[in-house]
Amino acid sequence: MAIKVLFWELEQHLKSSSGASVVAIDNKIEQAMDLVKSHLMYAVREEVEVLKEQIKELVERNSQLEQENNLLKTLASPEQLAQFQAQLQTTGCSPPVSQSGQSTQPTPPNGGSSA
Repeated sequence: MAIKVLFWELEQHLKSSSGASVVAIDNKIEQAMDLVKSHLMYAVREEVEVLKEQIKELVERNSQLEQENNLLKTLASPEQLAQFQAQLQTTGCSPPVSQSGQSTQPTPPNGGSSA
């Protein structure tokens, strides 16, 4: 009878300690997942900052190029503008589109009259 009690107590101890080890393993898995999550969030935040900076630089560059384009349009002669339009048509390129969505046709410096 004493041996049965001893085995029963041993069995109960093993069951409770295996339950505790399952909880410990679950806790370690949860900690590892939290660590991975924090590293990923850090990496994502870092990448977002890099991309924001690139977007800022590209917007500035685009603005500079638009200003340069407008200046070149105003300084170009009607003959140069006509030659440019002809070149666009032969290469199959469409004329540049303004931010309003309309095609930007070059305006001759003399106000648009071709007399």
